[in-house]
Amino acid sequence: MAITKVLIVDDSKTELMFLTDLLQKNGFTVRTAENADDAFKRLAEEKPDLILMDVVMPGQNGFQLTRAINRTPEFTDVPIIICTSKSLETD
Repeated sequence: MAITKVLIVDDSKTELMFLTDLLQKNGFTVRTAENADDAFKRLAEEKPDLILMDVVMPGQNGFQLTRAINRTPEFTDVPIIICTSKSLETD
């Protein structure tokens, strides 16, 4: 399966802009969401081939959102990569 559609879930507008720009320049179609509610809205609109997700977000964190997505039958086959820009254990 070729990955062409990517959903990025991150509450940081800077990270969203950076990743969107990087992926679009490399030919990917990108949708973005800033939280769990937005993510499920985007998923309902169009199923992505890949989800890139931040760990630390308000409301549901990336791990909680991943579990919720994986419990939804139509999305269990969508790979999810969880990322963080945090570099220290205390971040």
